[in-house]
Amino acid sequence: MSGVEELLTAVREGRTPQVPALVAALGPAERRACLPVLKELRKEVRGQWSKEASAQSGALLVAGAGCHAGPAGAATWINGRDFAERSWARHPALAEVVRAQPVEWQVEVATRLAARRGSRWGWDLYPLIEEVVRRTGCPVPATDAFTAEWLDRLGATGGRDGRPRTLQELMTADAFTPVLLPRVFELDDVGWQLEARYTDRPGDAFPAAVAMLAMTGTVDRAELLDRCLARLVRGGKPADQRAFLGILTALAPDDAEYRKHARSLVAMLDGLSVVAGHAQQVLAGLDERGPVEPELLAEASAVVLFRTEKKLVRAQLAWLDRAAKRAPEQAGPVVLAAAEAFAHPDTALQERALNVVARHLAKAGEAVLPELRFAAEGLNPAHHARAGELFGAPVGGDGDPDAGWIELLPPAPVPRPLGAPIATPAEVAEELSALLAALEADVAGFERTLDGLVRHAHRDHAALAEALEPVLRVHTWNGAVRWLDCSPADVLYVAAAIAGRVDPHRRGTVFRDKGRDALRGDHNTPYGNVLAARLAEAARRVTTDRPPLLLATPSDATGAVAAAELVERIAAYEAAGVQPGTADLHAALLRLAPTADPAVLADAGRLASPAGRWVAQWLCDGGLRSLPSERVVFDPGPGSSGSRLHGPNYWERSWEDVDRVLVAQPGVGAGPQGPAGERLGEEFRALLEATEPSIARARKLNAWLLPTVHWVAVLPHHREEQTARWLDWFAGAADREQRGAAGLLPVLAEAGGPAGLAVHLAVAYGLGARFPEDRTAAVDALLVLAARGDLDPGLLGRELGDLIARGTVKPNRLGEALATAAATGAYATVWSVLAPALPALLTGEPARGAGEVLAVAADAARRCRARGPVAEVDAAAARPGSSRLVKEARSLRDVLAG
Repeated sequence: MSGVEELLTAVREGRTPQVPALVAALGPAERRACLPVLKELRKEVRGQWSKEASAQSGALLVAGAGCHAGPAGAATWINGRDFAERSWARHPALAEVVRAQPVEWQVEVATRLAARRGSRWGWDLYPLIEEVVRRTGCPVPATDAFTAEWLDRLGATGGRDGRPRTLQELMTADAFTPVLLPRVFELDDVGWQLEARYTDRPGDAFPAAVAMLAMTGTVDRAELLDRCLARLVRGGKPADQRAFLGILTALAPDDAEYRKHARSLVAMLDGLSVVAGHAQQVLAGLDERGPVEPELLAEASAVVLFRTEKKLVRAQLAWLDRAAKRAPEQAGPVVLAAAEAFAHPDTALQERALNVVARHLAKAGEAVLPELRFAAEGLNPAHHARAGELFGAPVGGDGDPDAGWIELLPPAPVPRPLGAPIATPAEVAEELSALLAALEADVAGFERTLDGLVRHAHRDHAALAEALEPVLRVHTWNGAVRWLDCSPADVLYVAAAIAGRVDPHRRGTVFRDKGRDALRGDHNTPYGNVLAARLAEAARRVTTDRPPLLLATPSDATGAVAAAELVERIAAYEAAGVQPGTADLHAALLRLAPTADPAVLADAGRLASPAGRWVAQWLCDGGLRSLPSERVVFDPGPGSSGSRLHGPNYWERSWEDVDRVLVAQPGVGAGPQGPAGERLGEEFRALLEATEPSIARARKLNAWLLPTVHWVAVLPHHREEQTARWLDWFAGAADREQRGAAGLLPVLAEAGGPAGLAVHLAVAYGLGARFPEDRTAAVDALLVLAARGDLDPGLLGRELGDLIARGTVKPNRLGEALATAAATGAYATVWSVLAPALPALLTGEPARGAGEVLAVAADAARRCRARGPVAEVDAAAARPGSSRLVKEARSLRDVLAG
């Protein structure tokens, strides 16, 4: 057997440790002769999961690296993604093959590999590159991937003599440190590494280690300080910013160093709150110990006074106040800088700024009055009278705080049409590729793609299969064990059936899941089951009778199917002599938009097929009736064992500390009956089964699986019924501080059907959500409901008051949300919601943040000319003291009194 044959045999048999010696025995020509065979074998092995194929991959990696005479080809071969399984790049045989090559070859390969992108979960190529660099003494590759892996390994490295070393000692001894440490400041997603503390010993945390290295001269302190400040100015993820701020604090720059970087500090004022707070504190301290330039103070104030963090704004106003007291000649620039806060959304901060201006106005002189009068137009009307007295001219519409007010609401949204069906097989393939690449597919994209697959499988099955082939090479249907719910991306199953890559008429045969439906997993929801039924039926039919189209394809992006369109589709089926699929018909019925158009009803009455007669009856009867909503409080209390908040079973028993207002509905039961006794399928009836809060339901709630727009589109005319079943998710945004579910509220507000207790409760929970983006979504939903005439402000206000009393909705969060709504011009809407909430808000000992809600209420009431006393407001206004609650209650009382 020749050397070439012996090497190829070893590769086929997966004998990786023997490969280096076999490669070394070959000459250059023999190595070149091996490459074509190795490449073909690599194609055969790629994608296989067997133990034998995995062993062959390791042998292929080593053999290919040794047979490539050119470093570029070798680097490309080594970096192949198909060699990542079992971390073959870490195998000693690969390092042995590389060491046998010329030094120039090794350096070039290491340099090329270091330029490639590493994985966030670790980089198998790093040990190989590091070994080459340390052994040859070539320049350290300062790439992002190499630097990140070096940083990751620092904490896991011990002393070579067996003695534990601190991080600072390791970095001091490492020749890579002077090159790579400065590059760390350019990396992303490294905050957790930089903040890690390995032991309590000095120098065993990254910030302290960096400070010691700078002190000893191992790295240049000035360069580190420059890079650290530049990184903080650049911004980034909060964890990274906090970590680099920790390094800056450890470096402890003195006044001279900070004054040199004063402009960077001002730029940091626009960053993360904790970063801005540090920069503000440093600048104020510098000003105390030697005044900074007036322009710098004004620039800093212009940045900070528009921030939402009240602590920062108060600190900035206090700094301005001290600056004017210390240097009266600077009173002019100081009062103009303080006037920037006149436009702040918080009325209390406006008042504080007005106080600063009032204290120093005399020293500032009359020259600043025109600019102050202009800035005062941004004040809340509550401050107009005082501002007019201070600045010597009326402020805000010639002294009338209500002049020119009109209620502003967004236009009622109009559903976006789905558009014409996809015209060609190539366009279907493009739409499918885009859908599979998207993080979140929209309703229109998914439904158009599914409809296009069915239509073109009917028109030209071969052409469609050919067009889909490139997409299916990238996105393969593996039919493996399913854990997640069936999703729009599973439309790939239909495409794979068209291309003959799966048999939709057979049950799964993968591992332990023999006989399982390929589209149903361990955690399918009723919505996932409906989607699975639709996709499975479509996959079966595109390989058999190939229907001309789908009945359930929506007419617009809400998921609704126009009555006229569905009647036309049924007529097309009847003309073709084809029966629609059961799941397709049932999905279409649930999406069918009600109509009273005589022409449409007459056309429906002429349909002769069983499906046509059912559609006609459905239209005449009005489809599914709305379900009544009953208000239910779910407060099960602690179980018989374990703590409510702690203990090993907390996640399984997390419902124990829940106190939620939810909605119970009776469900549709068997559902409406067709003319021949037809009923909706079990999957479709499950969407509207009876619902009532219970421990069993709480245990089944999946916090990782949130409702989606596709769920809404299944029942586009029944938002109240759907919301009743999703209230736990919306409540979790407020009482569990969970993120994301409230983002669906605007979609529900735009959907069809009555908006009852469930919808208003969902909005109430959203207005008290923990995260600002969720509160913003709730505000959008509130405004859409108001614009469509679907808002019941009394209902929403009373529920908000009850949720505040329960501690579910925190007043400060509600105040911020409704202030956002009011800022759009919807003052009457905000007041109509707050007025019925005030009694519960002010009864007993008001919750923290109640003053902020009263401030929003006072502003909204003033602008929309609300009148009429509220007993609880009068009682709060009569309290002694000058807390914000009392001050805002007095302001609201005066507004309501006219």
